[in-house]
Amino acid sequence: MGTAALLRAAGVGAGDEVVVSAFGNVEVARAVMLAGALPVFADIDPATYCLDPTAVDAALTPRTAGVVVVHRFGHPADLEQLRALGQRRGLLVLEHAESDASRDETARRRERAAYLDARLRGVRTPEGGAGHSYQQYVVRVPGNGRPDRDAFARAVRAKGVACRIPVPTPVHRLPEFRRCVSLPETERAADETLALPVDASLTKRDMQRTASVCNALGGLLAPAL
Repeated sequence: MGTAALLRAAGVGAGDEVVVSAFGNVEVARAVMLAGALPVFADIDPATYCLDPTAVDAALTPRTAGVVVVHRFGHPADLEQLRALGQRRGLLVLEHAESDASRDETARRRERAAYLDARLRGVRTPEGGAGHSYQQYVVRVPGNGRPDRDAFARAVRAKGVACRIPVPTPVHRLPEFRRCVSLPETERAADETLALPVDASLTKRDMQRTASVCNALGGLLAPAL
């Protein structure tokens, strides 16, 4: 059963609000609208990229009927705190899971992530933890915003290393969902994050190349004088 159907089955509909993340997963906001409710955006935890329970609490109104939680890039959200908040406020808390990888695939991704963690310089590596499956290995490129990250991404690709911008545009910036809302961590993450390859098919030589290319481009990260 999809998210919209689960919301409707729980009695969520017209006049209700559902708190969601604006950092990717536009399909979640669309599912809320399909259920007849209004998506309300809350900010993310900058380390996990998942909904920040404190920000969710601040976004609640008398019309809030639920929260849809997404586990981002393989990092689990803080379900314990979010479920506790739901119990205190009488809210539905739904999980919107990312696609699962096999145990073997996850183990290999973790190995490759550990390799990059130990070798990358000049970028901020992701927060790990036992529950992280590294569906995407997302680093932060420091600097003064989008031009720095984008220049770095172009240079990495030019050297033959695949990379992608995980969330080019936060959901609250899209025309169909445009909101006047303050989401500083979401905005910062959208401007700074870059996903590097950690697929199980990559060889050690591939991983060495990724690390060496990224480290050699460190000069791009220096602020302009």
